[in-house]
Amino acid sequence: MIMTNIDKISLRFSYKPLSLTLAFCVGLTACGGSGDEVVEPKPDEKVYPAYTDIKASGGDTTTFDASQSGHGFSTPAPNLTDADLEHHLEGDLSFETAFTTAPNSEHPELDGLGPVFNNADCNSCHQRDGRNSTPIVPAGKARIKLGSEAGLFLRISKAANEVCSVGTAANDYCAPIPVPNFGGQLFHRGVLKARPDWEENLFGGQADVYLSFETKEVTYPDGNITVLKKPLFAVENPYDAPGETVNSANVTSDLLQDDVLMGWRNGMPVFGLGLLEAIPEADILALVDADDADGDTISGRANFVFDAVKAKAGDANPVSLGRFGWKANTPSVRVQSLGALRGDIGITNPLFPDESIVGTALHDSYLTRTGFVDTGSDENGAPEASAEFSDSVVFYAETLAVPARRNVENPDVREGARLFEQLNCTGCHKASFVTQSSGNIGGAPMSDALMGQTIYPFTDMLLHDMGEELADGRPDFLADGNEWRTRPLWGIGLTQTVNPQAGFLHDGRAATVEEAILWHGGEAQKSRDEFMELTLDERKQVIAFLMSL
Repeated sequence: MIMTNIDKISLRFSYKPLSLTLAFCVGLTACGGSGDEVVEPKPDEKVYPAYTDIKASGGDTTTFDASQSGHGFSTPAPNLTDADLEHHLEGDLSFETAFTTAPNSEHPELDGLGPVFNNADCNSCHQRDGRNSTPIVPAGKARIKLGSEAGLFLRISKAANEVCSVGTAANDYCAPIPVPNFGGQLFHRGVLKARPDWEENLFGGQADVYLSFETKEVTYPDGNITVLKKPLFAVENPYDAPGETVNSANVTSDLLQDDVLMGWRNGMPVFGLGLLEAIPEADILALVDADDADGDTISGRANFVFDAVKAKAGDANPVSLGRFGWKANTPSVRVQSLGALRGDIGITNPLFPDESIVGTALHDSYLTRTGFVDTGSDENGAPEASAEFSDSVVFYAETLAVPARRNVENPDVREGARLFEQLNCTGCHKASFVTQSSGNIGGAPMSDALMGQTIYPFTDMLLHDMGEELADGRPDFLADGNEWRTRPLWGIGLTQTVNPQAGFLHDGRAATVEEAILWHGGEAQKSRDEFMELTLDERKQVIAFLMSL
């Protein structure tokens, strides 16, 4: 487990509020502004954005006990009621459950893994509720094969004949087109007999995935050099054409065709998600500037995506604003969490009751080969994860505390905040929002702990073109192949405290925050170029500010 239940209860009840002085300052910000405003300067006076001194990034859900802890992302929100805390702790246990191959007569509540999957539990992709470890290619080796230690996987889809701009039932709401006999995600692992050639490919998945890196140097105007690395993938040995690669003389696999699009996806931190879902939709849409009407080179767009919760409820138009995922391709914590439970792990649940590979040649042959003992449901037709288990996982992800900022009085951190504003980083990384004061999230009543909170996630929740070097060329609903959702920056300074091997960006390519900045292009190119023009000390100040978040 990440933390024992006793530890979490102790953290919750030992939580101490901010001093009256800081509480008063935060109160002024909440009443008089959002934290985005800049105070009018006096002559020759430096201007510091209003968020410079903010510590409580998550409002009342902020934990001040995270500091330099390896468990800094794993604390329950301190303002949960006793009943909500109990529900959260149940979800913590569910989040860490490692599933096994069906049938498991001794522990039937654990069976259902796969038959193909990426990992056996949630924590493997979200280590200590943060990012996964970036795989390392050992010295002397050109590449490595992804295995059980990898929290990285590939999204896959077929290239569309035309751009989909308005989602309807007729065009599947602009959803990515599944690869025939494979689906929308490549599962590199499998249970024992997942593949027809299982005796030659023990525990193999749909195909083997290999990772390698290429590097390049970036030189600052002052002569300093930073080396950047980019992950490359090779997909080989698909189950429908064993041993085949893209370089084979006659490529027959559905997976290896020229019109199949693939893109890396890294696991994301899971704290603060309920707060992000509680941001009023109107406040996000007010930031949309698709045609760059203000001329700042930044043109955020909203993604509108299929909503499985609405579809299950019988909504005639099951579409919602996309909020989560690297391309804002899921509308809620519930859809994101239960979609990953069914997809990444292979555990069917009330929202996604069918296996992710149902109807494929692989699944049909697996059922025949194993005597239909692992169909994704029990003898009564119930999915592998119960409603109680599913609800607890979702609630856990909705109610993890946001770590407080650190070192805000440090002069370099304060200067970094000023430079962050000067570089117009807030053009995408909007500092603050106020969450809605009532209502539902993910089709269920929202916890009182999330209501009416002034939060500082530093994201606009919108899609932005980040340039060719970050592009994966793979559309996702209304997002095109160059667009990514603005990542929240809260907690970023604790990322490698929680997991020293974690990387940044959608594929983990950046080993440091500085490297992540240097990969910015497209709409962020101007800010990136101006960052490079700063002096070394000023660049360090920007990083110091980011590490304080």
